[in-house]
Amino acid sequence: MSNYLFDEFQGVTPAEWKQKIQVDLKGADYNETLLWKTREGISVKPFYTKEDRNNSNVNTSNKGFAICQSIHIEDEEKANLVAIDALQRGASALKFIATKEFDYKKLLNEIAIQNTTCYFSFEFLSSEFITELAHFINSENCYFNIDIIGHLASSGNWYANLKNDHTQLEEITKATENAITVNASIYQNAGATIVQQLAYALAHANEYLNHFGSAMAKNIHFNFSVGSNYFFEIAKLRAFRILWDALLKEYHTEATAHIFVQPSLRNKTLYDYNVNMLRTTSECMSAVLGGANTIANSAYDTIFHRPNEFGERIARNQLLILQQESELAEAQNIADGAYYIETITQQLAQKALEVFKLIEKGGGFLKQLKEGIIQQKIKESADKEQQLFDTGELVLLGTNKIQNENDQMKNDIEVSPFLKSRNEKTLIQPIIQKRLAEKLEQERLQNE
Repeated sequence: MSNYLFDEFQGVTPAEWKQKIQVDLKGADYNETLLWKTREGISVKPFYTKEDRNNSNVNTSNKGFAICQSIHIEDEEKANLVAIDALQRGASALKFIATKEFDYKKLLNEIAIQNTTCYFSFEFLSSEFITELAHFINSENCYFNIDIIGHLASSGNWYANLKNDHTQLEEITKATENAITVNASIYQNAGATIVQQLAYALAHANEYLNHFGSAMAKNIHFNFSVGSNYFFEIAKLRAFRILWDALLKEYHTEATAHIFVQPSLRNKTLYDYNVNMLRTTSECMSAVLGGANTIANSAYDTIFHRPNEFGERIARNQLLILQQESELAEAQNIADGAYYIETITQQLAQKALEVFKLIEKGGGFLKQLKEGIIQQKIKESADKEQQLFDTGELVLLGTNKIQNENDQMKNDIEVSPFLKSRNEKTLIQPIIQKRLAEKLEQERLQNE
């Protein structure tokens, strides 16, 4: 390709750009006027150049992303029909959510399980049942989202106790290669910063590596939620792959991270709920460009309606538009070479690595969970974010800015969108997952 047009122009150095900006500012301070600092402590500049890059490689998949349909198993035959319909309408992956043991033959009837990526999320732990299910499916494309540490972090209790949970998980890992997940969504939905999410996900995974050994690395997969900080969420997923590769080098092994992503619930709203579609579209784009292997979109009404055909169809179609009409089917590496994203990626990875090292120095993730250190750090970050929302600095349109006063929601709520109080005794303080708008929405409901 000829460089004729480009040869006509002289290159501009970063110093020359900054000098030009200083002139245009007419005496205003460059740092105070144009730099802004994130919650992660990263200063964002008004421009980036190739000098900001460090040419780090991000190990992403080249296969494109799978569109996943999430299905709650209440009735196996109905769930089966929903799954078949979703596959016919564009989904290429399925996530089944189970609260109890189920008839898997009815559930998977007439589904080409060997050719369909499937995820099973269990709210119980039974090595006997899950082993039986794994043998029935017998597919490398099946992932069992079993996270005993994540269950402890979110509920405050083991399923049974530490020894029993680890024993059962060991039995399951003998039956299937994809048994362990690290559910980093817990931290995002509780208000952790991006740096904390990355560090905690890495330390969380390291607990499994410490227990099972480095050979288990290829069997661990990851679940992340993405928020609306568009470029930073792209960088977050890319930064985690760098961190995972760096950790595995210390174990003298290699494994590509399999990352399942869904939009955050923390910024979703009850009032002016259609705006949730805009939020999830942006978040799904971040997931695509960040290199997610599988994306499960959330319906715009998921926080206050039971799963319904319309909401699920719209959510699935959002991903289909991104994949097929926006031509993002194979866009996992599209951020390579983007000065801004690569710079953020490296800064996030570096800051997260520092936090990770402090956790390991303090005895490891599980020890700090039991001591309440992780919970306290997340609460501090969540409180700061909540304050920004309450004062209007962090804006959710239609909720704390530009409210529709005629919007009535009291008679449209099918499931409670608010944090439920628990009175049960817990082994440790659970990590509380809560939406930013809950208090404001409760006040508006009372005044309807």
